[in-house]
Amino acid sequence: MKAYVYGATGAEIADVAKPSPKGTQVLVRVHACGLNRADLGMTKGHVHGSAGGVGTVLGMEWAGEVAGLGPDAKGVKLGDRIMGSGGAAFAEYTLADHGRLFRAPSNMNFEEAATLPVALATMHNAVVTNGALQVGQTVLVQGASSGVGLMAMQIAKLKGAKMVIGSSTDAMRRGRLKEFGADLAVDSSDPGWVDQVLKATGGEGVDLIVDQVSGKVANQNLAATKIKGRIVNVGRLGGTHADFNFDLHAARRITYIGVTFRTRSIEEIREIFDEVRKDIWPAVEARKLQLPIDKVYPFAEIGQAFAHMEANRHLGKIVVAL
Repeated sequence: MKAYVYGATGAEIADVAKPSPKGTQVLVRVHACGLNRADLGMTKGHVHGSAGGVGTVLGMEWAGEVAGLGPDAKGVKLGDRIMGSGGAAFAEYTLADHGRLFRAPSNMNFEEAATLPVALATMHNAVVTNGALQVGQTVLVQGASSGVGLMAMQIAKLKGAKMVIGSSTDAMRRGRLKEFGADLAVDSSDPGWVDQVLKATGGEGVDLIVDQVSGKVANQNLAATKIKGRIVNVGRLGGTHADFNFDLHAARRITYIGVTFRTRSIEEIREIFDEVRKDIWPAVEARKLQLPIDKVYPFAEIGQAFAHMEANRHLGKIVVAL
């Protein structure tokens, strides 16, 4: 089968063996894939958790149909339309654990379904489970114009946030954040953004920051969070190391939580997918939670799709169709 593989000379489409499902695995005939920032790093040879390096079939988000079942796989049958996450997605066939997938709603095509699994699982876990958002609270999403950032704002609104603030350093994308739930959009590269947040929250700061930037905004985040507020760190677009004001952290008594899928067990991931199904799935089926598609590329042009992502001028998801 055809797959997008990182090889000795870089990432390229190659022929690889079709996988066979074992245990709780489901064999998926892939129809569309969503691109993610971690994929971009892996096309350059970086590792993501335990995945990456020469010989790796790239990709982590897909939509398709069930083409085979391992002996212990439950909950789906041959031909079911599904979407999910996991390694080796950029291929004609991939394997997924039966607990790491969703049924694709009948009112979505495969390209639309492929935009959702990573964003839904990541941001429900960040906003609701770890962020403990309550009705009437205020939320700031750092890096809000990314696909997962747009989803975080929508989930926050769905769960009753009184005010949602989104950040983006790009003026065009910042101008569109209100379409996805932002009441206020700020530029995190502007030194005055903290003052804007404090003014909007009556001087208190926000209850919750979902932070995809970290690094350069770490201390500003502390200043923008109210006393006894919460910061959930889900990314490091601003760098992996930075100065950190421990005194301000202690003085404001902020709960600082780090989350990632890279170190989670399959049991933990199944639980996260379960929580999405139980809590917000009706909103997914009603199209209240959805992401814009910036552009769809045929699989043969997947290299161009990654060049488009690296140019960093898109809003929403870049999708590859097989």
